[in-house]
Amino acid sequence: MSPHAINRRSFLKLGSLGVALGAGTTHRSHAEDPTAGDIQPGGPVRRTLGRTGLKVTAVSIGAMRTSEPDVLKAVFDRGVNFVHTGRNYMEGQNEGIVGKALKGYRDKVYVATKVSASSKEEMLGKIDESLKALEVDYVDIVTRGSASSAEDVMNPVLREAMAEARAAGKARFLGVPTHKNEAEVLNALADDKDKFFDVVLVAYNFKKDKAVKEAIARAAKAGIGVIAMKTQAGGYETKELGDISPHQAALKWVLQDPNVTTAIPAMVNLAQIKEDLEVMGMPLSEVDKQILSRYGDAIAPYYCAACSGCDGTCPQGVDIPSVNRCLMYAEGYRDLDLARAAYADLPVQESAAHCGDCLECVAQCSRQLDIAARMSQARALLA
Repeated sequence: MSPHAINRRSFLKLGSLGVALGAGTTHRSHAEDPTAGDIQPGGPVRRTLGRTGLKVTAVSIGAMRTSEPDVLKAVFDRGVNFVHTGRNYMEGQNEGIVGKALKGYRDKVYVATKVSASSKEEMLGKIDESLKALEVDYVDIVTRGSASSAEDVMNPVLREAMAEARAAGKARFLGVPTHKNEAEVLNALADDKDKFFDVVLVAYNFKKDKAVKEAIARAAKAGIGVIAMKTQAGGYETKELGDISPHQAALKWVLQDPNVTTAIPAMVNLAQIKEDLEVMGMPLSEVDKQILSRYGDAIAPYYCAACSGCDGTCPQGVDIPSVNRCLMYAEGYRDLDLARAAYADLPVQESAAHCGDCLECVAQCSRQLDIAARMSQARALLA
């Protein structure tokens, strides 16, 4: 049956079948699942984070949108042992929330934080601020701001600052996130003779190009620990799936890649905790694939996969994928504050502010997004 021909009643039946299949196939042989050996008896799945050697849960938590320490504690109580936060998240408040949640858990949970800076002094100063907010002496991983090119990966100023922080015992390992041109960044990490970065946080989901999957495999082979973010492809609510949630299927799709160590979806309540954590040890079924196909079709008119196919097509130099990512925070995550904060962080010359200077939009999307309409929406909603 074509997934495009499935009606709502059929999908509800498939959803019930998927639950039954998932419940009956949690434990698998190595032949069925290359990561089956990582399943801990009586506990969650753990995988090795590249050359760091850290054994982290296959589903961990990105705390960027978590506002209650008790939510984080509930996640830790369920065996999750890795959390990622950031100096600028929630206007500087998120690390403090994570710090409160870590009381009594620090010896059980690995902590990573992202610090965005443009100079050595700023980077070192912000790392100190992060440690103070988290109320810890060190973090297990410190990551710099997002990289979008091979040249950016090699930024000597940020490398010098991060190396100094590691030498001072403020961070055990170093990482870099990437939301755009992910394949180029991942390949640069794999080719780096200095092996400077130990970890990469990469936007990765079922909508990404094959090139990203292949670059993840190269990075993992080079010893880079791969952390998947943006795994839910926006987490949009859609009427096309009826009562069926695509979010477990989306997480399973990411975790079936043996080169991914952990996924860090946001969790803001107990329902999300339950939904996300129970996929550990579950296979990606044919039902899941059909659900993702329908979800992918539903979000196609507005979801940007940041494939960079539009690069160079805007004469004003607008960073179209980054603007679309901000819109995703508003429309998919339903977090307007986060969307506006992320949009405000974009350089003015790369925002949608300059779109009004053109009589007609000539930027082109390889996936047929209406770029002019999306940029207009950004100006109206985020500026």
